[in-house]
Amino acid sequence: MSSAKSYLFLALACVAAIAAVGSIFELSSGVPDLGTTATSVIAILSVPLTGFLFVAAVRSARDQ
Repeated sequence: MSSAKSYLFLALACVAAIAAVGSIFELSSGVPDLGTTATSVIAILSVPLTGFLFVAAVRSARDQ
């Protein structure tokens, strides 16, 4: 049975992935709502964060 920690990591990975995809779509539209700088920072931070959180969720679930 998986722990609550692995579910939390997985939920945060989903949120980060949604932020990454949304930021990429905003940047590709040409005029991001939050501005190019803020949207770029969100995309740059959320892409690796998604991978890190997903791996952490899998490792946490395997440890249980």
